[in-house]
Amino acid sequence: MTVDPPVRPAVRVTLGQLRVSDDHDANREVVRRAFDTAARARADVLVLPEYASGFDPRGTGPEHAEPLDGPFVSSLRERAAAHGVAVVAGTTLPGSRADRAANAVVAVDAAGAVVGVYRKVHLYDAFGHRESDRLEPGPADAAPLTLDVAGLRFGVLTCYDLRFPESARRAVDAGADVLVVPAAWAAGPLKEHHWRTLATARAIENTVVVLAVGQAGRGVTGRSLVVGPDGVAGLELGTEPELRTVDLDPSALADVRAVNPSLDHRRYRVVPVA
Repeated sequence: MTVDPPVRPAVRVTLGQLRVSDDHDANREVVRRAFDTAARARADVLVLPEYASGFDPRGTGPEHAEPLDGPFVSSLRERAAAHGVAVVAGTTLPGSRADRAANAVVAVDAAGAVVGVYRKVHLYDAFGHRESDRLEPGPADAAPLTLDVAGLRFGVLTCYDLRFPESARRAVDAGADVLVVPAAWAAGPLKEHHWRTLATARAIENTVVVLAVGQAGRGVTGRSLVVGPDGVAGLELGTEPELRTVDLDPSALADVRAVNPSLDHRRYRVVPVA
């Protein structure tokens, strides 16, 4: 007999719009303080940006890679277990070659167990950047990374993936009610407009909540967003580091899907390209 997880009136999420440096020790301290804030807010989940373990706006690669049992993920596990707060966070893992790394997102549950890892499929070779010079893509056919918390399922993308609706739809096909998008969204002309527009589109077309959590600091936009399944932004941060906590209402999500059953009207499947 399968017992469904309890559904609470709201699932509480703390968004960590952090400034990340190339100093891994300092970054772990920033993350530790973010956990303290999430715990004080009685959050169920803490979401941290892409490259939260270490970042260089000129390009993050193998020099910043740490294994899953390294200091950053070990710290996430310790703090999650200590506070009873699940966490979704961007990091950099070693690649299959010494000159390559993997841009990854790790999901850790409230008991401190690693639920899974998503390795970024779409590398950011656009707008003058070339992640493929330093990083290797994750497998396109890997099962979507999801995390279940109090009756809501969180599906994970990262940064440039936001431009590819197929990635979001695969996560929704895996049952995601909420799309979590850790990012270090590069600054530049129209980039904030793209960020907000794409997050809104992914929310509307999939009737999901989108938690788009960006880095703050040099070369990135910040501007973290919470967009409801109706496309309304309930929270939008500025460009400076900030921690904010929101409540996600499962019943409000169900109401939108009842009025707009577009997921039930689909006539196409998403098939990964080799």
